[in-house]
Amino acid sequence: MRLNSLIHSVSLKRSLISCTYFFFAARRRSHLRPLPSHQYPNETLIYYGYIGCAPMYPSVAISLRTLAAYRQSHRTCPRFSIQSQCKTLCYLHDIPYRPYLKMQFSAAYDVFLEILHRINQRLRQALKRDTVNWRMLNTCPACFYKLDDEPALDFEWLVSIDGNNSLKRWDSSIYGTTARSDSRTARSDYWIHADAVDKFENEVKSRQVSTDLRNDDDWEDEPTDPDHPGAFTCVNRWRNAGPDSCKKMFAVFQESGIFIASCRHRFVLLACDMIRSGELAKYPIAIIDKLLTVYGKNGGCAYDIGCAFSKTLANSTLGPRAHDLGFRMMVGAFHGHAHNRRCQLDWHPMYISGTGHTEGEGCEHIFSASNELARSTRHANRFHRHQAIEEHFAFWDADKYAALSNYLWTHYREALKSVRLLTAELETIKAELRLSDNDFPGFFDQERIYLDGLKQPAPRDRLSIRYVEVLDELAERRYLHIGSLEQMHDALKQARIRVNSSYAKLQHAEGLVAHCETLLSVDERWLIGGDEYKRFKEEATLGKYRTALDELERLVVMRLFELSKLSLSGTGYKLRQQISKALQRRSDTIRNTINRYNIQAASLIPPRQTIAWKDIAEYSFLGEFDLLRDSRTDIQDKDWARPAHREATTKYFKLCRAREEIIRLNIEIRRLRTAIHDETIDTSAVIDELLVANPLLAAELKRQWRSRAAINAVHTYRLDQIERLFGFSGISGIGTRLANPAFSRPVNTNGASSGECGSLTTYIALILATAQAENPDSSASEFHDIEALDREEHEVVTEDMADFLYSIND
Repeated sequence: MRLNSLIHSVSLKRSLISCTYFFFAARRRSHLRPLPSHQYPNETLIYYGYIGCAPMYPSVAISLRTLAAYRQSHRTCPRFSIQSQCKTLCYLHDIPYRPYLKMQFSAAYDVFLEILHRINQRLRQALKRDTVNWRMLNTCPACFYKLDDEPALDFEWLVSIDGNNSLKRWDSSIYGTTARSDSRTARSDYWIHADAVDKFENEVKSRQVSTDLRNDDDWEDEPTDPDHPGAFTCVNRWRNAGPDSCKKMFAVFQESGIFIASCRHRFVLLACDMIRSGELAKYPIAIIDKLLTVYGKNGGCAYDIGCAFSKTLANSTLGPRAHDLGFRMMVGAFHGHAHNRRCQLDWHPMYISGTGHTEGEGCEHIFSASNELARSTRHANRFHRHQAIEEHFAFWDADKYAALSNYLWTHYREALKSVRLLTAELETIKAELRLSDNDFPGFFDQERIYLDGLKQPAPRDRLSIRYVEVLDELAERRYLHIGSLEQMHDALKQARIRVNSSYAKLQHAEGLVAHCETLLSVDERWLIGGDEYKRFKEEATLGKYRTALDELERLVVMRLFELSKLSLSGTGYKLRQQISKALQRRSDTIRNTINRYNIQAASLIPPRQTIAWKDIAEYSFLGEFDLLRDSRTDIQDKDWARPAHREATTKYFKLCRAREEIIRLNIEIRRLRTAIHDETIDTSAVIDELLVANPLLAAELKRQWRSRAAINAVHTYRLDQIERLFGFSGISGIGTRLANPAFSRPVNTNGASSGECGSLTTYIALILATAQAENPDSSASEFHDIEALDREEHEVVTEDMADFLYSIND
């Protein structure tokens, strides 16, 4: 197919437009004769399939086919910029590239997208999809197309939120130039306006940011708390969990990134710009405010700092409303394993009833693709940056919809497989360890109680520990000073500065001891070796042990996250080399830190567990570090702390989540089937109406519907496959959508609790057990030969799909 690209030498005349245009292999001159109704050259150009690069008297025009081809190329490959497209066309036509061609192409491309936007507006109006929040309520039918006969879920909707600083935009004022004014605004409803975000700027008093800090360069880490020197919490580990005064961005950026929300199937729901700042609290609060307004009750939201942010949300004006609607924060599965163990027990999805296999990391998948836009948007103006991001998000959502039935199919099979394998494994473990299902929630609660007891000593005890340390320091200084009196005469001659320094340190130590004695109201100085001294000496030793443990855990966290980044395909070569070298250096640092930790662990009474390098190299569940923080009791003999019991407890909670996943998938499968059915009827009716009222608009709708219908046909075929799976327990057929899907369910106050599997999971387990009992031989062969069935299915899928499409057309 010949694809004509650029038109040059447009000669404007009343009777015709003379132009030279280019094909892939040749140039050709043609005359475009305008119609009597055409008043301007662009009317004639668009009639023949071209868009001029100037509004009134264009000298260059670009074909609609070229613009459409670039649009799809850029959507599938965001790195493919307008400049790359222009260079491609120039090389194809043996024309030297000129920078002005990029500006001309960009102008025509803006007009092309505006035309598409206007057409889509008219189509949405005809389809009655132009109501407020229609996209958010319908973009993911599996999540939000609620039916009237569904069982209530612990979480009616699940989303994830996060910020990303890849899509920064330079402030043109840093070059000493005035930015070109562009009054155009974002076309889509993805964006939350900056004014709506700024409403929450001063929601929490402790997070207010003074104006003199807003334009500071670079980030800062949260300072260490002097009253808790050994504490290592999620706030210390995650920079975006720190106070807003420490979240600063380079002043050269006007927008420092974006903050988004996505559903559990990774559709983009909302986005807002982070303006001249880091990941401030106002961005997630504004996002959650919109989510609660649209989706209503019983929502769950994963955020990489969900544990810390939940307190911020509760202290904001949005807090009471979120509480009344049963809104629950959690931490994503990937980020959750880097939080401390006590945090995981409350915030990790694996321990939250109703989450199923929801990972809570949908934003990370979106960012992995949107990062490719950074090169082409870093120096764009605000409108073009928004336009590029909107195009990318729209294509991303379309791509996720096309893969939605495959997502459901894959997750359903994985959930069935998990239920089968985990049930068998747990039965064996329970028989071997003489456990029951009731023991696992008990182990969970015992671990929570133990970790709650790992708190910092009382203020007076911390002061007593410090008093013991300065007593040791004073004794050391006195020994050094008195032991050198015999040689004082020579020392004064040879090293007067050294002696003065030693004497000054002695005086300083005596001053610290006197200060501590005053604060503690000590009448008689403690004797080294006395009862009080021994008691707090052990506490001081324990503090050093914890400090060594915290440092080791911090280094391992950094190591694992850098390893994950090292494997990213989009990471540049130089960055990979720097990370690799840093990991080599850090490996040596980790080895040295292990040695220091083992020394401190051996000095405790009784000695604590030591760690070898091979243990660190294979660590994946970082929360286990907290089991080493035991201070006053030995937990090695506790049932819940034994490796076998802990592994069994983990399998138990995974089994609970797998059963919940099946329940949620049963609902989502029927939602998708019903949405396809309703959409087909509605669209067909609108097409029939438009064929009479507006044939041209009807033709465009039919063109778009052909693509959508083909995707829906694949969905229907895949849904039929899911329903034929052995173990499928959902309701087949088509349901009826709720009249008002946003506020339909009562608040479930028990939806966020951890512990036993819910009643719905018992329901699904009963169905599976009944099916297995009715045909045990068939069930065993079905599950064990599932891979063989997949291979057989792959051989006939083409023929079956052709027959299915043929039956639909008939």
